[in-house]
Amino acid sequence: MEASRRFRFRAITWIVAILGIAFLGIQFIRPDLTNQPVTADLQAPPQVKQILKTSCYDCHSNETKLLWFDKPAPAYWRVVKDVKEGRKHLNFSEIGKLPPPQQQGILFEAISQIELGAMPLPAYERLHSGTAITPEQLAILKQYVKPAMPPRAATIAEISAADAQYDKWIQSANVTPSVAPAPNGIAFLPEYKNWKTISSTARFDNHTLRQILGNDIAVKAIAENHINPWPDGTAFAKVAWLQQTDEKGFVRPGAFFQVEFMIRDSRKYAGTLGWGWARWRGADLKPYGTDKDFASECVGCHNPLANTNYVFTMPIGGQQ
Repeated sequence: MEASRRFRFRAITWIVAILGIAFLGIQFIRPDLTNQPVTADLQAPPQVKQILKTSCYDCHSNETKLLWFDKPAPAYWRVVKDVKEGRKHLNFSEIGKLPPPQQQGILFEAISQIELGAMPLPAYERLHSGTAITPEQLAILKQYVKPAMPPRAATIAEISAADAQYDKWIQSANVTPSVAPAPNGIAFLPEYKNWKTISSTARFDNHTLRQILGNDIAVKAIAENHINPWPDGTAFAKVAWLQQTDEKGFVRPGAFFQVEFMIRDSRKYAGTLGWGWARWRGADLKPYGTDKDFASECVGCHNPLANTNYVFTMPIGGQQ
């Protein structure tokens, strides 16, 4: 019995020693994580800036500050990966290089992810006290990206032109236009106009109204509540019109802005979260992006939404 206890003790000692040596050894495997100079920092009111610095800048700026428990490997490896990924999609230290409308759009998307609870990452919040964004702070951020003045009332001529364009869009539901594919090879889907409406939303930052349509597979999945994950073959079309306000203050669709697609194929599009992404802008349906890597913009915005299978807008129930 005594010999057995000694054997177990020696075995445990050896295991602990090996694990200790291994732990020390991996500390020398240190991927590079440097803070480059801040070249074009976000220009924002102090209150907004303080919220973002506290909750976002560690992963989304060149001012990353690591706490002591972030520094030992393997935790350090995960931190480096998250910071590099975060900077790639949104870097507050360089955002000032972009045109103001593009900055506004990026900030709107970021605040939407905060509102959905996807950002800051829940694991990051748990380990970094004080980084959670309160409802009061969220209201401050939303007010910051909200335009200071409502859009002017559209003229009768502008309303008539938008109505004529909308009528033409409706009447062309069964017409197959000649449209170039997206840079990643995804073909335009003219049949989307015959899909069912599953939700709608508005972008107050750029004054657009959006309608989300789903194909038969999407509609069936909603009716059966099989939406997480969505089945392969699901396709969404998000159609956006510029917002118009008439002289009575009523909001209505203006000029056609864009249509974008999300197409579910977990194998074919495994490299982009299991979804294919494509977008066409303007009445002439010009493909968006210069090469296939444009989809990284879509992935960057949707990536934090793993708990909804990367879908932002939840469908209205009762679809049949």
